[in-house]
Amino acid sequence: MSSKNVTTDVVSVDEQAFEKADEATVDEDGFEVVDETPEFQATVQMEVQAKVDANHPDGMVDTSDERIYGATLEQEECIRAREAELERISAQAEMGTQDGREKRTRDIAARRSAERRAEFQKRAASVNPMADPERDDPREELTQEQLAAVNTQAMRLSEKLDGWSQAAIGRRLGEVVAGGTDMMSAVVGVFEELQTAPGQVVPIGKLEDVNRKEVSIDGTVTQLWESDSPAIQQVGLIEDDSGRTKLTVWEKSNQPWMEEGERVRIHGAAKNWYNGRVSVAVTGWSTVMFPERGRWWE
Repeated sequence: MSSKNVTTDVVSVDEQAFEKADEATVDEDGFEVVDETPEFQATVQMEVQAKVDANHPDGMVDTSDERIYGATLEQEECIRAREAELERISAQAEMGTQDGREKRTRDIAARRSAERRAEFQKRAASVNPMADPERDDPREELTQEQLAAVNTQAMRLSEKLDGWSQAAIGRRLGEVVAGGTDMMSAVVGVFEELQTAPGQVVPIGKLEDVNRKEVSIDGTVTQLWESDSPAIQQVGLIEDDSGRTKLTVWEKSNQPWMEEGERVRIHGAAKNWYNGRVSVAVTGWSTVMFPERGRWWE
């Protein structure tokens, strides 16, 4: 049978005091050195009384009219900060719900936008007189017979020109007729002008007349052949009812592949000249779309 003996050394309070006395520091004369700045600690009674003084309304003396009676400095700072935050939130809420404030803001924004647009059109009028917002409607100078003819031709051209309204076509046509051009020549000139305007899909046969580096075309890829240059992804011919031209797709453009006989619409194609002939190239800035691809119902 095993047993465990536990020995505990119990030291009395007097012995602990005697041991601390032996550890006391003495000076050269043999006298004990006493700390002249002892650390004072509050008793339990003092701590209890302090809590009573801090929390009881009758235990704190009001020293200032600006102080919050019955609160410590830390509590007072928290209260002041919270009150200031609530005032700020209340002010924002009141300003945000003013009657008509939202509508006035929209009106101001719309007015400034119109002013900037008018200023831009005035600057553009130095290059293109049609852009002048203050010019009079040229159709007011036409006779009744000329105005009727302009309206008829404008309605007919609007069916052939995508993206142009009848009013815009009629205004431009009236300006040309008012300048002295006969009706037939005015119709042909305005049609070609608006047909090749920026942003419009240009007939391939009219590419030579376009004075821009980038054009948009819509046609059918009629032929593709292999290229000897590794920088070219595809090369071939694209055509529509007005003509055909050479089409080059650069390897770095990351554009989708085209198939022979497929209809392709290209926006932002780069127009080039080679040996006196115009051609187009698809770059990384171009957009290639296939209007008839994926038409499973056909």
